[in-house]
Amino acid sequence: MDDATVVYVHGNGNKVRKELLKSQWDRALFGTDMGAASRMAYWAPVRYGTPLPDEEPDPLSGGPPPVRELPDTGVPRTPEEFIEHTLREARRTAGPALGRRSPQAGEEELAHWLAKMTYSAETLGRAEDAVPAPASPDLAKALPLPVFLRAPLFELLVKLTFEDVYAYFFGGVGEAMREVVRGELADLRDGPLVVLGHSLGSVIAYEVLREERRDVTLFVSAGSPLGITEVQDRLALPTAVPAGVAAWSNVSDLRDTVALDHWLRPEYGPPGLVTDHLVRNDSGNHHGIAEYLRSAPVLQEVRALFGRVATDRAE
Repeated sequence: MDDATVVYVHGNGNKVRKELLKSQWDRALFGTDMGAASRMAYWAPVRYGTPLPDEEPDPLSGGPPPVRELPDTGVPRTPEEFIEHTLREARRTAGPALGRRSPQAGEEELAHWLAKMTYSAETLGRAEDAVPAPASPDLAKALPLPVFLRAPLFELLVKLTFEDVYAYFFGGVGEAMREVVRGELADLRDGPLVVLGHSLGSVIAYEVLREERRDVTLFVSAGSPLGITEVQDRLALPTAVPAGVAAWSNVSDLRDTVALDHWLRPEYGPPGLVTDHLVRNDSGNHHGIAEYLRSAPVLQEVRALFGRVATDRAE
């Protein structure tokens, strides 16, 4: 349909500039830049002073982490040290608790999620190191690192994910993040609307849609922590499919340490509106957005709403 629009809400960590990020998501999903048919709810400046350089890969894309992200000094050597260090850094960088929630009300719950992510990341890193060399060349490229390099990659994912989620709930920046999404949803033309959120972006998008009714043809959550009890306990309103959302598609990889609970359907009623899809995300940390955008459920369901336009542009 020529009048369809997709609004993206990016996930954790700093990103490249807004226009480039939108184009990257467009090309992963449609094969080309979609122009005015797509928008990026770019909340990174709320947390980060300047965008990443254009040529620098997203540290959470699943590739090798930049060396400066993992200095030789001060790096926790055990999961327990890492958990303590990350929680301490989250408190330090989050800022004052100016929002509608306070740390005293739920820090222990998020700390428990941090511990589960950390132990899962350590286990997964070691398990993958023991897997025989894959027959598929593509999969071989996706797992090029030995465990002593791949484990920090998972740790970086856990660290940045937790720090941004902590800041969202306790750092007084949640409202500013949600306002970015509201701004991109404002003044949209008539026609099918897709809202697609990755990681923390799915939480931000969900809360905006939950606050006020908007007619959304398809809500897509990718690598989302919305199934995690500790995250659900921090939401402003009880779990439910937002009014106005006609269908909700949730995609995750079983190895994604951010989306530890992959089943949203039992938690978000009314029944029948949420469909959970297990997909294969072969980025190095199994959380990369490009791989989720290229997964069959996302490609098929989103492109179906764009019809001939998406098909023509992707060819």
